[in-house]
This record gives sequence, structure tokens and C-alpha cells, in this order.
Amino acid sequence: MQTIVNLEQARAWNGAEGRHWADHADRYNAVNAGINDPLFAAAAIGAEDRVLDLGCGTGQTTRIAAGLANAGSAFGIDLSSPMLERAREAARAEGIENVTFEQGDAQVYPFPECGFDVAISRAAVMFFADPVAAFTNIGSALRPGGRLAFAALGDLTGSDLGDLYATVFGRYLPERYGEPGEAGPASLADPGRVTGVLTAAGFTRVTATPLSVPMRFGADAVDAAEFLLSFGPMPHFLRAVGEAERVGVRAALLIELGRHERADGVSLSCSTLLVKAVRP
Repeated sequence: MQTIVNLEQARAWNGAEGRHWADHADRYNAVNAGINDPLFAAAAIGAEDRVLDLGCGTGQTTRIAAGLANAGSAFGIDLSSPMLERAREAARAEGIENVTFEQGDAQVYPFPECGFDVAISRAAVMFFADPVAAFTNIGSALRPGGRLAFAALGDLTGSDLGDLYATVFGRYLPERYGEPGEAGPASLADPGRVTGVLTAAGFTRVTATPLSVPMRFGADAVDAAEFLLSFGPMPHFLRAVGEAERVGVRAALLIELGRHERADGVSLSCSTLLVKAVRP
């Protein structure tokens, strides 16, 4: 494994959180599936492109990229060993040969200079310890004129997911999900900050477009609640409170998710920022 500077995230993604994503890859891919079409439209991957997938996780987006770049290649990088193991297994099962996965920290990974035509990421670039340094390193991996396209969590205010965190988790749990600009999932939620970070990293023609995408969390309210209570850092938050709070958050969650229950499952709107930029 290459040098890691983002040690806190490396611990999380190589511990229980990363194993949960690897063990429930299909469910997490269903949650994030609404991002795929706008992300790949923005990336405009050509048949001969060399694609870099940042924070590739269990590799669904890398495999999609490899299919689009059928005469090129796709390279996925992630901090998480268990998620990458799942990614490699899926690529082998699908017979995809033009894809490679590597464990590493994109902020400092020694990418080949000008080695890629396009870099993509699906909701995985919000956790860099130093985002300017990270995107500078990523930019050096792109050829002149190379493209960057990624989706990041947007300002959740007014979205179904934001309302859920405010009315349920914010009421019962002591830790916040994060605000735009703060370190954490919402660190790149503000278009102005994203533009400033990418400009400082040497990118040009930066656009940051807010979108609302559906996130499917389960077949019904009970299924979605159980998944959300095991989602990401939620078990850590739940361990930090008492039994009354754990009972309360589950009951409130079932009520709120029941409002979104439909015949095809439980989906919540989520604010997403779709970002494009070019290496000059």
C-alpha cells in the first residue's frame, strides 16, 4: 500500500465502516444509483479514454467507466482494503479486463504524470485532509485538457434527507452530520468553496451545479430504517447515547420513513453538487 496521510479516514474505511460497505455493496449502490446518469453525462467518457476513479469503493463506477472506455482503461483508487477486495471480485465475475484497482490515498498517490484523460468520483472526494493538495495531485495525473467530474453531497437544507437528519437524528443524537464547508461529508457542499479549491489546485472552467437526486434506502420503512441505523457512522453515534435515545430514534425514523414509503420502496431526495473542471 502507498503512503497514507488521511489516517482518520483510512482507519474508518478499513474498519467496521468499510466492511459494512463491502458486505452490503448492492444496497449502497442502490442508494447512490441516482447519481450515475448525471455523473457519467458530465464525464463524457470516450471509448479510448484512460479513466481515474477517485474513492472507487466497491468499484461499480469504475466498472461502468471501463465499459464506456472499452478501448481504453479504468483505474480505481480507494483507502479501503475490504471494499477494493469486493471491487476486484465483481470485476472478475463480470469478465472486465480493462480495469485495475489500487489501495492508496489520492491526495499523495504517485499517479503517472498526464496518465489519465478524465477523473471521476461518486460522492467520495469530500473527505480529503487537504483538498487543495489532493486536487493538485489529481490534476497532475490528468493530461492537459483532461477533465474532472465528480458528485459531492450538497447543502441538505430542504431535501428529504436533510429533513430526516434534522427531525430525527438531530433530535436524538449528539453529533451533527456536518455543515457546508466543514470537514466531513458536507465539506464541498458550497459551490463557491468548490470553485475556490479547484481554482487553487490549478483547474479551470469550473462549474458546480446543484441537483436533487433520489436515494433508495429500502423496500419499505422497516427495511430502510434498519439499513439507515447501520449506515456509515450511525452505529458509533448510537453507542454514544442511552437506550431511551436509541429506542426514540428508531421509532421516529419509522414514522418519517413511512411518509416516503411507496410501492417501489422508500426513496428520499438528496441535494447533490455536480462539479466539472478542466486541467489547462
